[in-house]
Amino acid sequence: MEFQAETRGSRRARTECAVVGVRDGGTLPPVAASLDKALGGRLSRVIGQGDFSGRLGETLLLPDLGSGPAARVLLVGLGAVKSWSRRSYRRALAAATQALLRSGARDALMLIAAEHVPDVDPYYRARFVAEAVGGGRYQIPDLKTARRPAPPRLKRVRVACADRAELAAAKRGLAHGAAVAAGSALTRDLANLPANVCTPSYLGTVAKRLAREHRTIRTRVLGTAELKRLGMGAFLSVTHGSEEPARLLVIEYRGGARGAAPVALVGKGVTFDSGGISLKDPPGMDEMKFDMTGAASVLGTLKAIALLGAPINVVGIVPACENMPSGRATKPGDIVRSMSGQTIEILNTDAEGRLILCDALTYSRRFRPAAVIDIATLTGACVVALGQHMSAVMSNDEALAAALLAAGRRAADPCWRLPLADEYGEQLKSNFADFANVGGREGGAVTAACFLWKFVDGMKWAHLDIAGTAYLSGANKGSTGRPVPLLVDYLLSQS
Repeated sequence: MEFQAETRGSRRARTECAVVGVRDGGTLPPVAASLDKALGGRLSRVIGQGDFSGRLGETLLLPDLGSGPAARVLLVGLGAVKSWSRRSYRRALAAATQALLRSGARDALMLIAAEHVPDVDPYYRARFVAEAVGGGRYQIPDLKTARRPAPPRLKRVRVACADRAELAAAKRGLAHGAAVAAGSALTRDLANLPANVCTPSYLGTVAKRLAREHRTIRTRVLGTAELKRLGMGAFLSVTHGSEEPARLLVIEYRGGARGAAPVALVGKGVTFDSGGISLKDPPGMDEMKFDMTGAASVLGTLKAIALLGAPINVVGIVPACENMPSGRATKPGDIVRSMSGQTIEILNTDAEGRLILCDALTYSRRFRPAAVIDIATLTGACVVALGQHMSAVMSNDEALAAALLAAGRRAADPCWRLPLADEYGEQLKSNFADFANVGGREGGAVTAACFLWKFVDGMKWAHLDIAGTAYLSGANKGSTGRPVPLLVDYLLSQS
Protein backbone atom coordinates (compact mmCIF):
# COMPACT_ATOMS: atom_id res chain seq x y z
CA MET A 1 0.00 0.00 0.00
CA GLU A 2 1.32 3.42 -0.99
CA PHE A 3 0.55 6.50 1.10
CA GLN A 4 1.07 10.12 0.06
CA ALA A 5 0.29 13.52 1.54
CA GLU A 6 -0.84 16.48 -0.57
CA THR A 7 -2.17 19.97 0.00
CA ARG A 8 -5.87 20.66 -0.32
CA GLY A 9 -5.21 22.30 -3.68
CA SER A 10 -4.38 18.84 -4.97
CA ARG A 11 -8.06 17.93 -4.83
CA ARG A 12 -8.27 19.35 -8.37
CA ALA A 13 -6.14 16.40 -9.45
CA ARG A 14 -7.95 13.38 -10.82
CA THR A 15 -8.66 10.56 -8.36
CA GLU A 16 -10.62 7.35 -8.65
CA CYS A 17 -12.38 8.08 -5.37
CA ALA A 18 -12.59 11.22 -3.25
CA VAL A 19 -13.58 10.55 0.36
CA VAL A 20 -15.41 13.52 1.88
CA GLY A 21 -17.20 14.09 5.17
CA VAL A 22 -20.76 15.34 5.62
CA ARG A 23 -22.13 16.71 8.88
CA ASP A 24 -25.29 15.44 10.55
CA GLY A 25 -28.28 17.00 8.82
CA GLY A 26 -26.55 17.06 5.43
CA THR A 27 -24.27 20.06 5.99
CA LEU A 28 -21.18 20.12 3.79
CA PRO A 29 -17.97 21.26 5.53
CA PRO A 30 -15.75 23.68 3.53
CA VAL A 31 -13.60 20.89 2.05
CA ALA A 32 -16.64 18.96 0.81
CA ALA A 33 -18.38 22.14 -0.36
CA SER A 34 -15.41 23.00 -2.55
CA LEU A 35 -15.51 19.58 -4.20
CA ASP A 36 -19.29 19.88 -4.59
CA LYS A 37 -18.77 23.09 -6.54
CA ALA A 38 -16.25 21.38 -8.83
CA LEU A 39 -18.81 18.60 -9.44
CA GLY A 40 -21.55 21.03 -10.36
CA GLY A 41 -23.52 20.61 -7.13
CA ARG A 42 -23.87 16.83 -7.44
CA LEU A 43 -23.27 16.23 -3.73
CA SER A 44 -25.78 18.87 -2.67
CA ARG A 45 -28.46 17.36 -4.91
CA VAL A 46 -27.93 13.86 -3.45
CA ILE A 47 -28.17 15.21 0.08
CA GLY A 48 -31.16 17.41 -0.79
CA GLN A 49 -33.04 14.38 -2.09
CA GLY A 50 -32.70 12.76 1.33
CA ASP A 51 -30.33 10.00 0.23
CA PHE A 52 -27.70 10.84 2.84
CA SER A 53 -28.12 12.27 6.34
CA GLY A 54 -24.54 12.63 7.60
CA ARG A 55 -25.06 10.34 10.60
CA LEU A 56 -21.72 9.26 12.06
CA GLY A 57 -20.37 6.24 10.19
CA GLU A 58 -22.96 6.34 7.40
CA THR A 59 -21.46 5.92 3.92
CA LEU A 60 -22.72 6.37 0.37
CA LEU A 61 -20.69 5.73 -2.78
CA LEU A 62 -21.49 7.90 -5.80
CA PRO A 63 -20.02 6.12 -8.82
CA ASP A 64 -19.47 7.14 -12.43
CA LEU A 65 -19.19 10.89 -11.99
CA GLY A 66 -17.73 11.42 -15.44
CA SER A 67 -14.74 13.58 -16.30
CA GLY A 68 -14.63 15.74 -13.16
CA PRO A 69 -11.95 15.69 -10.47
CA ALA A 70 -13.18 12.36 -9.08
CA ALA A 71 -14.51 9.27 -10.84
CA ARG A 72 -16.30 8.39 -7.60
CA VAL A 73 -17.12 10.19 -4.38
CA LEU A 74 -17.54 8.38 -1.09
CA LEU A 75 -19.67 10.36 1.34
CA VAL A 76 -18.95 9.65 5.00
CA GLY A 77 -21.10 10.80 7.89
CA LEU A 78 -19.26 12.86 10.49
CA GLY A 79 -22.16 13.24 12.92
CA ALA A 80 -22.97 16.39 14.86
CA VAL A 81 -20.42 19.18 15.26
CA LYS A 82 -20.81 19.21 19.05
CA SER A 83 -19.78 15.54 19.32
CA TRP A 84 -16.99 15.64 16.70
CA SER A 85 -13.86 14.25 18.36
CA ARG A 86 -10.84 11.99 17.99
CA ARG A 87 -13.06 8.96 18.57
CA SER A 88 -15.70 9.98 16.02
CA TYR A 89 -13.00 10.82 13.45
CA ARG A 90 -11.60 7.30 13.82
CA ARG A 91 -15.09 5.82 13.55
CA ALA A 92 -15.70 7.78 10.36
CA LEU A 93 -12.35 6.63 8.97
CA ALA A 94 -13.12 2.99 9.78
CA ALA A 95 -16.48 3.17 8.02
CA ALA A 96 -14.97 4.97 5.03
CA THR A 97 -12.18 2.42 4.75
CA GLN A 98 -14.57 -0.53 4.68
CA ALA A 99 -16.68 1.10 1.96
CA LEU A 100 -13.57 2.09 0.01
CA LEU A 101 -12.12 -1.41 0.11
CA ARG A 102 -15.41 -2.83 -1.19
CA SER A 103 -15.28 -0.48 -4.17
CA GLY A 104 -13.22 -0.96 -7.31
CA ALA A 105 -11.10 2.13 -6.71
CA ARG A 106 -7.34 1.70 -6.94
CA ASP A 107 -6.58 5.25 -5.82
CA ALA A 108 -8.29 7.35 -3.17
CA LEU A 109 -7.93 10.91 -1.96
CA MET A 110 -8.88 11.30 1.71
CA LEU A 111 -10.28 14.83 1.81
CA ILE A 112 -11.77 13.93 5.19
CA ALA A 113 -8.22 14.13 6.61
CA ALA A 114 -8.19 17.89 5.99
CA GLU A 115 -11.13 18.39 8.38
CA HIS A 116 -10.36 20.03 11.70
CA VAL A 117 -10.62 17.57 14.60
CA PRO A 118 -10.40 18.93 18.17
CA ASP A 119 -7.08 18.04 19.82
CA VAL A 120 -5.91 16.05 16.78
CA ASP A 121 -3.00 17.56 14.86
CA PRO A 122 -2.10 16.85 11.19
CA TYR A 123 0.31 14.08 12.26
CA TYR A 124 -2.41 12.06 13.98
CA ARG A 125 -5.05 12.82 11.35
CA ALA A 126 -2.77 11.22 8.77
CA ARG A 127 -1.52 8.45 11.07
CA PHE A 128 -5.07 7.35 11.83
CA VAL A 129 -5.78 7.13 8.08
CA ALA A 130 -2.86 4.73 7.57
CA GLU A 131 -3.86 2.69 10.62
CA ALA A 132 -7.48 2.49 9.43
CA VAL A 133 -6.50 1.36 5.94
CA GLY A 134 -4.01 -1.17 7.30
CA GLY A 135 -6.55 -2.51 9.80
CA GLY A 136 -9.27 -2.65 7.15
CA ARG A 137 -7.08 -4.67 4.79
CA TYR A 138 -6.21 -7.21 7.49
CA GLN A 139 -7.34 -10.79 6.87
CA ILE A 140 -7.34 -13.42 9.61
CA PRO A 141 -4.88 -16.25 8.81
CA ASP A 142 -7.65 -18.86 8.76
CA LEU A 143 -7.11 -22.47 7.71
CA LYS A 144 -10.31 -22.77 5.67
CA THR A 145 -10.15 -24.82 2.48
CA ALA A 146 -12.41 -22.46 0.55
CA ARG A 147 -10.79 -19.99 -1.81
CA ARG A 148 -9.80 -16.79 -0.07
CA PRO A 149 -11.52 -13.63 -1.30
CA ALA A 150 -9.62 -11.52 -3.79
CA PRO A 151 -7.62 -8.72 -2.16
CA PRO A 152 -9.03 -5.19 -2.48
CA ARG A 153 -8.00 -3.26 -5.59
CA LEU A 154 -6.96 -0.23 -3.56
CA LYS A 155 -3.22 0.40 -3.98
CA ARG A 156 -2.71 4.07 -3.14
CA VAL A 157 -4.20 6.43 -0.58
CA ARG A 158 -3.52 10.16 -0.65
CA VAL A 159 -4.18 12.35 2.36
CA ALA A 160 -5.26 15.96 1.89
CA CYS A 161 -3.64 18.62 4.09
CA ALA A 162 -5.11 22.04 4.79
CA ASP A 163 -1.89 23.77 3.64
CA ARG A 164 1.78 23.15 2.92
CA ALA A 165 2.70 23.72 6.56
CA GLU A 166 0.98 20.44 7.42
CA LEU A 167 2.72 18.33 4.78
CA ALA A 168 5.78 17.26 6.77
CA ALA A 169 3.71 16.23 9.80
CA ALA A 170 1.22 14.35 7.62
CA LYS A 171 3.97 12.45 5.80
CA ARG A 172 5.50 11.45 9.12
CA GLY A 173 2.07 10.41 10.40
CA LEU A 174 1.46 8.23 7.35
CA ALA A 175 4.82 6.48 7.76
CA HIS A 176 4.23 5.89 11.46
CA GLY A 177 0.65 4.74 10.89
CA ALA A 178 1.74 2.25 8.24
CA ALA A 179 4.35 0.84 10.62
CA VAL A 180 1.84 0.59 13.46
CA ALA A 181 -0.56 -1.22 11.11
CA ALA A 182 2.18 -3.67 10.09
CA GLY A 183 3.11 -4.32 13.71
CA SER A 184 -0.53 -4.75 14.70
CA ALA A 185 -1.02 -7.17 11.81
CA LEU A 186 1.85 -9.34 13.05
CA THR A 187 0.40 -9.28 16.56
CA ARG A 188 -3.04 -10.23 15.25
CA ASP A 189 -1.65 -13.00 13.05
CA LEU A 190 0.19 -14.62 15.95
CA ALA A 191 -2.72 -14.32 18.38
CA ASN A 192 -5.29 -15.58 15.86
CA LEU A 193 -3.33 -18.70 14.94
CA PRO A 194 -4.43 -21.89 16.72
CA ALA A 195 -2.32 -23.08 19.62
CA ASN A 196 -1.26 -26.22 17.75
CA VAL A 197 0.45 -23.93 15.21
CA CYS A 198 1.57 -20.99 17.33
CA THR A 199 3.63 -22.88 19.89
CA PRO A 200 6.50 -21.50 22.00
CA SER A 201 8.93 -22.78 19.36
CA TYR A 202 6.92 -21.05 16.63
CA LEU A 203 7.18 -17.75 18.48
CA GLY A 204 10.94 -18.30 18.62
CA THR A 205 11.00 -18.83 14.86
CA VAL A 206 9.10 -15.57 14.29
CA ALA A 207 11.51 -13.70 16.57
CA LYS A 208 14.47 -15.04 14.58
CA ARG A 209 12.76 -14.04 11.34
CA LEU A 210 12.50 -10.46 12.62
CA ALA A 211 16.28 -10.48 13.08
CA ARG A 212 16.78 -11.69 9.51
CA GLU A 213 14.48 -8.98 8.16
CA HIS A 214 15.95 -6.09 10.16
CA ARG A 215 19.66 -5.57 10.72
CA THR A 216 18.86 -3.49 13.83
CA ILE A 217 17.39 -6.55 15.58
CA ARG A 218 19.29 -9.36 17.25
CA THR A 219 17.44 -12.40 18.61
CA ARG A 220 18.37 -15.18 20.99
CA VAL A 221 16.06 -18.05 21.93
CA LEU A 222 16.82 -19.86 25.19
CA GLY A 223 15.68 -23.43 25.81
CA THR A 224 14.82 -25.46 28.89
CA ALA A 225 18.40 -26.32 29.82
CA GLU A 226 19.41 -22.65 29.78
CA LEU A 227 16.33 -21.67 31.80
CA LYS A 228 17.28 -24.24 34.42
CA ARG A 229 20.80 -22.87 34.63
CA LEU A 230 19.36 -19.39 35.12
CA GLY A 231 17.27 -20.67 38.02
CA MET A 232 13.91 -19.77 36.47
CA GLY A 233 11.96 -22.09 38.74
CA ALA A 234 8.73 -20.06 38.64
CA PHE A 235 8.67 -19.99 34.83
CA LEU A 236 9.53 -23.67 34.49
CA SER A 237 6.90 -24.71 37.04
CA VAL A 238 4.20 -23.63 34.58
CA THR A 239 5.61 -25.85 31.82
CA HIS A 240 5.79 -29.13 33.75
CA GLY A 241 2.49 -30.45 32.44
CA SER A 242 3.15 -29.72 28.77
CA GLU A 243 4.89 -31.69 26.05
CA GLU A 244 5.86 -28.40 24.39
CA PRO A 245 9.27 -27.13 25.55
CA ALA A 246 9.43 -23.64 27.01
CA ARG A 247 11.31 -20.86 25.27
CA LEU A 248 12.63 -17.48 26.40
CA LEU A 249 12.85 -15.03 23.52
CA VAL A 250 15.32 -12.16 23.87
CA ILE A 251 14.98 -9.64 21.03
CA GLU A 252 17.23 -6.59 21.07
CA TYR A 253 16.51 -3.59 18.85
CA ARG A 254 19.43 -1.19 18.63
CA GLY A 255 18.36 2.08 17.07
CA GLY A 256 19.58 4.49 19.72
CA ALA A 257 22.98 5.60 20.92
CA ARG A 258 25.42 2.84 21.71
CA GLY A 259 25.35 2.14 25.43
CA ALA A 260 22.09 4.01 26.01
CA ALA A 261 19.81 2.18 28.42
CA PRO A 262 17.01 0.34 26.60
CA VAL A 263 13.32 0.19 27.35
CA ALA A 264 12.47 -3.41 28.24
CA LEU A 265 9.16 -4.86 27.03
CA VAL A 266 8.23 -8.13 28.75
CA GLY A 267 5.33 -10.01 27.14
CA LYS A 268 3.38 -12.94 28.56
CA GLY A 269 3.58 -15.79 26.07
CA VAL A 270 1.28 -18.58 27.27
CA THR A 271 0.39 -20.04 23.88
CA PHE A 272 -2.42 -22.04 25.45
CA ASP A 273 -3.73 -21.78 28.99
CA SER A 274 -5.86 -24.68 30.15
CA GLY A 275 -5.50 -23.50 33.75
CA GLY A 276 -3.34 -26.51 34.54
CA ILE A 277 -4.56 -28.60 37.49
CA SER A 278 -6.85 -25.66 38.39
CA LEU A 279 -8.64 -26.40 35.12
CA LYS A 280 -10.71 -23.66 33.50
CA ASP A 281 -14.38 -24.13 32.67
CA PRO A 282 -14.74 -25.60 29.15
CA PRO A 283 -16.93 -22.81 27.67
CA GLY A 284 -14.65 -20.26 26.07
CA MET A 285 -11.49 -22.26 26.69
CA ASP A 286 -10.68 -22.05 22.96
CA GLU A 287 -10.05 -18.33 23.52
CA MET A 288 -7.07 -19.21 25.71
CA LYS A 289 -4.98 -19.32 22.53
CA PHE A 290 -5.07 -15.52 22.93
CA ASP A 291 -3.19 -15.77 26.23
CA MET A 292 0.06 -15.03 24.39
CA THR A 293 -1.11 -11.64 23.13
CA GLY A 294 1.34 -9.86 25.44
CA ALA A 295 4.15 -11.71 23.68
CA ALA A 296 2.60 -11.03 20.28
CA SER A 297 2.33 -7.32 21.05
CA VAL A 298 6.04 -7.18 21.95
CA LEU A 299 6.94 -8.76 18.60
CA GLY A 300 4.54 -6.46 16.75
CA THR A 301 5.92 -3.38 18.49
CA LEU A 302 9.51 -4.34 17.68
CA LYS A 303 8.55 -4.85 14.04
CA ALA A 304 6.95 -1.40 13.92
CA ILE A 305 9.87 0.48 15.44
CA ALA A 306 12.34 -1.44 13.24
CA LEU A 307 10.38 -0.41 10.14
CA LEU A 308 10.61 3.19 11.32
CA GLY A 309 14.24 3.02 12.38
CA ALA A 310 13.24 4.67 15.65
CA PRO A 311 16.25 6.19 17.46
CA ILE A 312 15.84 4.23 20.68
CA ASN A 313 17.11 0.97 22.19
CA VAL A 314 14.50 -1.63 23.10
CA VAL A 315 14.78 -5.17 24.38
CA GLY A 316 11.84 -7.54 24.12
CA ILE A 317 11.75 -10.45 26.58
CA VAL A 318 9.13 -13.13 25.99
CA PRO A 319 8.68 -16.16 28.26
CA ALA A 320 6.73 -18.61 26.08
CA CYS A 321 5.12 -21.86 27.20
CA GLU A 322 1.90 -23.82 27.56
CA ASN A 323 -0.02 -24.37 30.81
CA MET A 324 -1.39 -27.90 30.70
CA PRO A 325 -2.59 -30.57 33.17
CA SER A 326 -0.79 -33.90 33.40
CA GLY A 327 0.78 -36.24 35.94
CA ARG A 328 3.85 -34.01 35.95
CA ALA A 329 1.99 -30.71 36.25
CA THR A 330 2.55 -28.34 39.13
CA LYS A 331 -0.11 -28.80 41.84
CA PRO A 332 -1.88 -26.33 44.13
CA GLY A 333 0.18 -26.15 47.32
CA ASP A 334 3.52 -26.68 45.56
CA ILE A 335 6.31 -24.23 46.36
CA VAL A 336 8.75 -23.04 43.71
CA ARG A 337 11.84 -20.84 43.80
CA SER A 338 11.98 -17.91 41.39
CA MET A 339 15.07 -16.62 39.59
CA SER A 340 15.22 -13.82 42.17
CA GLY A 341 15.55 -16.44 44.94
CA GLN A 342 12.13 -15.66 46.43
CA THR A 343 9.85 -18.64 47.08
CA ILE A 344 6.24 -18.81 45.92
CA GLU A 345 3.39 -20.99 47.16
CA ILE A 346 1.19 -21.85 44.19
CA LEU A 347 -2.39 -21.82 45.39
CA ASN A 348 -3.93 -21.70 41.91
CA THR A 349 -2.17 -23.04 38.81
CA ASP A 350 -4.42 -20.85 36.64
CA ALA A 351 -2.55 -17.80 37.98
CA GLU A 352 0.39 -18.80 35.81
CA GLY A 353 1.10 -15.63 33.86
CA ARG A 354 2.63 -13.88 36.86
CA LEU A 355 4.88 -16.90 37.43
CA ILE A 356 6.49 -16.69 34.01
CA LEU A 357 6.60 -12.90 34.05
CA CYS A 358 8.34 -12.62 37.41
CA ASP A 359 11.36 -14.57 36.15
CA ALA A 360 11.39 -12.61 32.90
CA LEU A 361 11.32 -9.35 34.87
CA THR A 362 14.28 -10.55 36.93
CA TYR A 363 16.10 -11.49 33.72
CA SER A 364 15.50 -7.96 32.34
CA ARG A 365 17.78 -6.54 35.05
CA ARG A 366 20.88 -7.61 33.13
CA PHE A 367 20.08 -4.97 30.50
CA ARG A 368 19.93 -2.15 33.09
CA PRO A 369 16.75 -0.82 31.44
CA ALA A 370 15.67 2.81 31.62
CA ALA A 371 12.16 1.43 32.15
CA VAL A 372 10.53 -1.97 32.04
CA ILE A 373 6.94 -2.55 30.91
CA ASP A 374 5.25 -5.93 31.10
CA ILE A 375 2.24 -6.64 28.92
CA ALA A 376 -0.11 -9.50 29.72
CA THR A 377 -3.62 -10.87 29.43
CA LEU A 378 -3.26 -11.39 33.14
CA THR A 379 -6.59 -11.33 34.98
CA GLY A 380 -10.30 -11.76 34.42
CA ALA A 381 -10.66 -9.27 37.26
CA CYS A 382 -9.32 -6.57 34.94
CA VAL A 383 -12.12 -7.34 32.45
CA VAL A 384 -14.66 -7.01 35.25
CA ALA A 385 -13.15 -3.69 36.31
CA LEU A 386 -12.64 -1.99 32.95
CA GLY A 387 -14.47 -4.06 30.34
CA GLN A 388 -13.13 -4.18 26.79
CA HIS A 389 -12.51 -0.49 26.24
CA MET A 390 -9.37 0.28 28.26
CA SER A 391 -6.30 -1.62 29.34
CA ALA A 392 -5.19 -1.30 32.95
CA VAL A 393 -1.87 0.26 33.91
CA MET A 394 -0.23 -0.06 37.31
CA SER A 395 3.20 1.38 38.03
CA ASN A 396 5.74 2.17 40.72
CA ASP A 397 6.81 5.33 38.85
CA GLU A 398 4.58 8.38 38.38
CA ALA A 399 6.34 9.68 35.26
CA LEU A 400 6.21 6.30 33.52
CA ALA A 401 2.52 5.84 34.32
CA ALA A 402 1.73 9.35 33.06
CA ALA A 403 3.68 8.75 29.84
CA LEU A 404 1.77 5.53 29.12
CA LEU A 405 -1.59 7.16 29.85
CA ALA A 406 -0.71 10.05 27.54
CA ALA A 407 0.48 7.70 24.79
CA GLY A 408 -2.79 5.77 25.04
CA ARG A 409 -4.82 8.97 24.66
CA ARG A 410 -2.79 10.16 21.68
CA ALA A 411 -2.88 6.79 19.93
CA ALA A 412 -6.58 6.19 20.67
CA ASP A 413 -5.50 2.99 22.45
CA PRO A 414 -6.46 4.08 25.97
CA CYS A 415 -5.50 2.69 29.35
CA TRP A 416 -6.67 3.53 32.86
CA ARG A 417 -4.54 3.60 35.98
CA LEU A 418 -5.38 1.26 38.84
CA PRO A 419 -3.79 1.53 42.29
CA LEU A 420 -0.68 -0.19 43.53
CA ALA A 421 -0.39 -0.32 47.32
CA ASP A 422 1.07 -2.43 50.10
CA GLU A 423 -2.40 -3.16 51.45
CA TYR A 424 -3.17 -5.24 48.39
CA GLY A 425 0.17 -7.00 48.58
CA GLU A 426 -0.66 -8.22 52.06
CA GLN A 427 -3.33 -10.44 50.51
CA LEU A 428 -0.48 -12.55 49.07
CA LYS A 429 0.81 -13.70 52.48
CA SER A 430 1.69 -17.38 52.82
CA ASN A 431 2.35 -19.58 55.84
CA PHE A 432 4.81 -21.72 53.87
CA ALA A 433 6.66 -19.52 51.37
CA ASP A 434 7.70 -15.89 50.95
CA PHE A 435 4.27 -15.26 49.41
CA ALA A 436 1.50 -16.93 47.44
CA ASN A 437 0.68 -16.49 43.77
CA VAL A 438 -2.92 -15.37 44.41
CA GLY A 439 -4.57 -13.18 47.00
CA GLY A 440 -8.28 -13.94 46.73
CA ARG A 441 -10.98 -12.53 44.47
CA GLU A 442 -11.06 -8.99 45.86
CA GLY A 443 -8.93 -6.61 43.81
CA GLY A 444 -7.60 -9.48 41.71
CA ALA A 445 -6.09 -7.30 38.98
CA VAL A 446 -4.27 -5.21 41.58
CA THR A 447 -3.00 -8.14 43.67
CA ALA A 448 -1.62 -9.70 40.47
CA ALA A 449 0.30 -6.49 39.82
CA CYS A 450 1.44 -6.43 43.45
CA PHE A 451 2.88 -9.92 42.93
CA LEU A 452 4.99 -8.64 40.01
CA TRP A 453 5.91 -5.54 42.01
CA LYS A 454 7.92 -7.81 44.33
CA PHE A 455 10.39 -8.51 41.50
CA VAL A 456 11.12 -5.00 40.21
CA ASP A 457 12.67 -3.28 43.22
CA GLY A 458 14.91 -0.46 42.05
CA MET A 459 13.52 -0.42 38.51
CA LYS A 460 11.05 1.95 36.84
CA TRP A 461 8.27 -0.48 36.02
CA ALA A 462 4.75 -0.52 34.67
CA HIS A 463 2.32 -3.37 34.20
CA LEU A 464 -0.26 -3.38 31.40
CA ASP A 465 -3.15 -5.81 31.91
CA ILE A 466 -4.71 -6.23 28.46
CA ALA A 467 -7.10 -9.07 29.29
CA GLY A 468 -10.11 -7.02 28.20
CA THR A 469 -8.63 -5.30 25.16
CA ALA A 470 -6.44 -7.94 23.49
CA TYR A 471 -9.22 -9.75 21.63
CA LEU A 472 -12.94 -9.85 20.90
CA SER A 473 -15.34 -12.73 21.51
CA GLY A 474 -18.53 -13.78 19.76
CA ALA A 475 -19.21 -13.29 16.06
CA ASN A 476 -16.23 -10.93 15.74
CA LYS A 477 -13.84 -13.24 17.61
CA GLY A 478 -10.25 -12.32 16.98
CA SER A 479 -7.25 -10.30 18.05
CA THR A 480 -7.50 -6.52 18.13
CA GLY A 481 -3.77 -5.82 17.74
CA ARG A 482 -3.76 -3.77 20.93
CA PRO A 483 -1.71 -2.40 22.65
CA VAL A 484 0.76 -2.01 19.74
CA PRO A 485 -0.42 1.56 18.94
CA LEU A 486 0.04 2.60 22.59
CA LEU A 487 3.48 1.00 22.91
CA VAL A 488 4.78 2.43 19.63
CA ASP A 489 3.52 5.88 20.58
CA TYR A 490 5.21 5.63 23.97
CA LEU A 491 8.53 4.52 22.46
CA LEU A 492 8.45 7.27 19.84
CA SER A 493 7.82 9.82 22.58
CA GLN A 494 10.91 8.56 24.41
CA SER A 495 13.20 8.47 21.37
